[in-house]
Amino acid sequence: MRYNGSCLSISESDLKWLNANFELVAICPEVSSGLTTPRAPAEIIGGEGVDVIGGSASVVGNDGIDVTNQFLVGARNALEICQQQNVKYAILAEASPSCGSSKIYDGSFQGVKVDGSGVTAALLEANEIRVFSQHSISKLRETLQK
Repeated sequence: MRYNGSCLSISESDLKWLNANFELVAICPEVSSGLTTPRAPAEIIGGEGVDVIGGSASVVGNDGIDVTNQFLVGARNALEICQQQNVKYAILAEASPSCGSSKIYDGSFQGVKVDGSGVTAALLEANEIRVFSQHSISKLRETLQK
């Protein structure tokens, strides 16, 4: 579920393939940290997920409220669950300041996407969990066929 209560979907064929090949574990890092749904949209200011983890960037809502701590807690919650469940691959929502795997918004709240990853995606990758978006499930299939 997204910040505004809407959902991002994946194709029915991808979902069937995932269900047939994996035990799926669902988590929303932001909700796990106590953020509500709906909530103000947030963007990373001053970098990308790895920079937030390192303390040189922040996550701020378009209402001006700094939610960096909640995003860090949510990322750590997701990592803990992945480690407990021996998760090797994660499919996360592209462009999210938490879950974006290759694109995030630029921090201007103008709808501009840039190359980068979100906080949770960066933390999972740093801990050897391969991250894919809902748009790149075919890349996961290719990875497993090698």
